[in-house]
Amino acid sequence: MFFATLDRPPLSLAFGGNSSAVFNTGVPVLVGAGVDNLFRSAKPAGECGSVALFESGNWLLGAAVAPAAPGLEMASRRLYRDILQATRGRHLARVWNYVPAINALGPAGLENYQAFCRGRSFAFEQQHGPAFKLSVPAASAVGCMSPSLTIAFVACRSQPRHVENPRQVPAYDYPCEFGPRSPSFARATVVSDEDGETVFISGTAAIRGHATVAPDGIAGQLQCTIENLGEISRACGLGSHLDQGGRSSRHFRVFVRHAADQPLVAAALNAQLLHDGDRVSYLHADICREALLVEIEATILPLASGDVDAASSRSL
Repeated sequence: MFFATLDRPPLSLAFGGNSSAVFNTGVPVLVGAGVDNLFRSAKPAGECGSVALFESGNWLLGAAVAPAAPGLEMASRRLYRDILQATRGRHLARVWNYVPAINALGPAGLENYQAFCRGRSFAFEQQHGPAFKLSVPAASAVGCMSPSLTIAFVACRSQPRHVENPRQVPAYDYPCEFGPRSPSFARATVVSDEDGETVFISGTAAIRGHATVAPDGIAGQLQCTIENLGEISRACGLGSHLDQGGRSSRHFRVFVRHAADQPLVAAALNAQLLHDGDRVSYLHADICREALLVEIEATILPLASGDVDAASSRSL
């Protein structure tokens, strides 16, 4: 278990210009911005159960926090039930999950991530029925130092396109060795509107099929992760480089299990993935599988969107 310190504050999620609409993820920032505010024009839009809501154009945004005790399955199921209620009439496009002690065993004998996935899956099934996997959006789940489960999301009015990596088994079809209920997310989600296409890339790591690649080496895992990002980029219609012909603003979060690996990871990404003008934050977090050492997620926004603060984006 690691803790945020004065020189490594946790990442905060902000919604618009309201200083009170800030949620602490409990994930320490190694390099990069300490506050993530993708939708700067968002305005408060009330509450639904435990969920604080915000609107920005056609987007509905939200965040919710719940104590992990007495168990993550119950907390996950409750928060997702509230989120699905809050987004009725819209479509979930992206969810970010910050899970306490994600690799630890919980009171029921399940790993905390598995208990979280079980609760999330039951909530989706209750809302959408047995075919719920067709509706699950891009998502990520990383460990946090907070005792509370924190979930943030983006929903849209138009029907999104959920995308899978052809070199990976869809997470929702993982075999039972990964837990009693499979993780409920798509590898990416594409949303088209009048501003262009917004692409949400899920947390991406060194997995082929359903197996972990290079479990003992950061270099091998990082190379596989970059290749997987290229595969999902092509599947989303972005070519090989997670870009829309220079007409997009790219935001990356890079999670490393070991803080000492950050310089090596940054050097590789600067050489193979990042462009001038990208916004990237490196964070210290446990990842959903104990063998995984690095995970990368991306949000690719059209420059035409009024929500993008392109002028403040910079490469780190």
